[in-house]
Amino acid sequence: MLKTRFTEAFGVEYPIAQGGMQWVGKAQLVAAVANAGALGFVTALTQPSPEELAKEIQRTRDLTDKPFGVNLTILPTINPPPYAEYRRAIIEGGVKIVETAGYKPQEHIDDFKAHGIKVIHKCTAVRHALSAERMGADAISIDGFECAGHPGEDDIPGLILIPAAADKVKVPMLASGGFADGRGLVAALALGADGVNMGTRFCVTREAQIPDSFKERMVANDERQTDLIFRTLHNSARVMKNKVSEEVVAIERAGGATFEDVQHLVAGKRGVAAMERGDTDDGIWSAGMVQGLIHDVPTVKELVDRIVAEAEEIIDGRLASMVARLAAAAE
Repeated sequence: MLKTRFTEAFGVEYPIAQGGMQWVGKAQLVAAVANAGALGFVTALTQPSPEELAKEIQRTRDLTDKPFGVNLTILPTINPPPYAEYRRAIIEGGVKIVETAGYKPQEHIDDFKAHGIKVIHKCTAVRHALSAERMGADAISIDGFECAGHPGEDDIPGLILIPAAADKVKVPMLASGGFADGRGLVAALALGADGVNMGTRFCVTREAQIPDSFKERMVANDERQTDLIFRTLHNSARVMKNKVSEEVVAIERAGGATFEDVQHLVAGKRGVAAMERGDTDDGIWSAGMVQGLIHDVPTVKELVDRIVAEAEEIIDGRLASMVARLAAAAE
């Protein structure tokens, strides 16, 4: 049994979380994660309205009696969603755990905390983690440069970022970006984290409601098959390498790119339409370097059980035998 500050604080069996993922964090996947003993998050803004989010929360509750949460990501947009209304749907839905991410979460953290909801804030820098801790976050998810989605602008990989954060952050902390197996979980714990947060790996499971063509491509890909887009706009995003992402990168490298120059390529509606068709080359979607460690499409339970078994074997077997050999040699 792997017990950490994270499992104790959030009432889950294993120190593994499935963070918010646009278009993927839906009831079927989240409930499967919860039933497997980990912590899953419904992605609020995947739902087109607060009313639909309320329905998705209830659908998740119908599928599991285990703890689960909701992700609310706050990012600057031309037409911001009604965040206060989404918050209200979360609160009135009886959700007890929220993952926040993005800019200026104070009002969201305050509102959730006032209603007895625990908050995990996801961030990409130690300074941001400490800021969220001061705001009242109950836990931190620290996202290294390897991650899918927005890795920030500091380009600090997890091997440095995780222990740097662990040296300063006092609340429980999840390590995010580049995790897919028991080796990664043990490494994260050794670096000072209390668990891991996985996104891309959970996309490649049977319960994830995305086309098989996407899952098959991620299995076939190696660790080099991502692109960083929006670098010139100072809003970097790591996405699956494909024809569209390469075109965006080419436009940015040509110099002087504005969002309007690439908007037709990266529009959410285009990406959703491509996903619905199963076309992996006609839109962009988030995926991490961890693709290089993904070799199959298991059920969520098979994946979680395997990660835990691998981690326990490494800790009790390989590492324990190393310590035993060292002790024997010292006698």
